[in-house]
Amino acid sequence: MKQESVVKYILRLALTLLLITGVVAAALAGINSITAPKILENQQAKIRAAIQTVLPEANISGEVAFTDATGLVKTVYGSDKGYAVEVAPVGFGGDITMLVGVSHEGKILGVAVVSQTETAGLGAIVAADSQAGQSFRDQFVGLSGTLAVEKDGGEIDSVTGATITSRAVTDGINAALSCVADLEKVG
Repeated sequence: MKQESVVKYILRLALTLLLITGVVAAALAGINSITAPKILENQQAKIRAAIQTVLPEANISGEVAFTDATGLVKTVYGSDKGYAVEVAPVGFGGDITMLVGVSHEGKILGVAVVSQTETAGLGAIVAADSQAGQSFRDQFVGLSGTLAVEKDGGEIDSVTGATITSRAVTDGINAALSCVADLEKVG
């Protein structure tokens, strides 16, 4: 039996590995092309449900052109009752995508978290359908101006053990309020 050279052996292993990774990459690309439309549809359904939560019984007129100095505002939806502002502040575990309902007068009408990757049992409470999560979000309703958590001298109670997440949510809400204030100035 002939002994294979080291170069040929390494080349054979590399080509085998390349073939395997190519097949797996093609399979993943195929699965992604099949599932991407459904994922987008589900995300849009979550956004629509969140808009109804923050602006109940509002007639949404569509997306509104806006300016945002913070970089946190992603989309603004106009309605007869105010605006639903989609913001994505960065929390402890990543982006916290949420919608903030803001009246034409600049008061918060509601807050709904669409997606987040915060620590379970701590930061994830801000999005939970629990009493603690609802209480955290409800404390913003009716407020206006610039908000801050208590640890920063403000009036917002942080979620215990999740100050970074609480600050991020507050920053996102401040960005929404600022964006709506700019929209109302323009008229």
